[in-house]
Amino acid sequence: MSHVIISAQHLTQKIKIDHQDVTLLKSINLQVYQGEQVAITGRSGSGKSTLLGLLATLDEASGGELWILDQPVHEYSEEQRAKVRQTSIGFVFQSFHLLGHLTALENVMLPLRLTSGFNYQAAEKKATELLNKVGLTKQIQQTPKVLSGGEQQRVAIARALVTDPKIIFADEPTGNLDGETAQEIEKLLFDLNRDMGVTLILVTHHLDLAQRCQTHYELRQGELFQLSTQRVEGDQ
Repeated sequence: MSHVIISAQHLTQKIKIDHQDVTLLKSINLQVYQGEQVAITGRSGSGKSTLLGLLATLDEASGGELWILDQPVHEYSEEQRAKVRQTSIGFVFQSFHLLGHLTALENVMLPLRLTSGFNYQAAEKKATELLNKVGLTKQIQQTPKVLSGGEQQRVAIARALVTDPKIIFADEPTGNLDGETAQEIEKLLFDLNRDMGVTLILVTHHLDLAQRCQTHYELRQGELFQLSTQRVEGDQ
């Protein structure tokens, strides 16, 4: 039976605009299982990126509980949440967020430099192996400016995996890519999910991508609705 890796209970998010509270997310309840593929869709402004930021511990909720790997993240300080991100979470963004002056190899190695006991040779070996895994053997020493969009996203995926995270959060990972390249990146993410057992949580506006995931949620005006799930009975 798969283990619940993320549990959100009555998660809410409010902000103040002109001295008034505006509710962005309303009592979100969500469970994600180890190794699961989860897609979150919704119209622009529905709160997708807000929810992803909360689940990824980048932001703190206004209310409710959030458990990640059995840890009560809702009780944590920013320093403690940063530790969870460093050890358990990887990120893939629509705009890649690579450092232009670093090579592909150096970009992938970067998260390891933030860990205690950093060893250059071990980090270089691991980053090289991941770049090989995502199909960039020949581009290891190239900087982002000479890489295509698809190649840059492959570097970003390798970087997300370099710390051996349990969970990958991907915010519109194919949003800046052409159709054929987007399909290649989608296949890569699903292959890595299957081969490495990494839990994959996607925010996307592409329904075809969302429907490939085991579980599909939609946000509507700050409320979360489950549209479909393909979990087998023993996983629930």
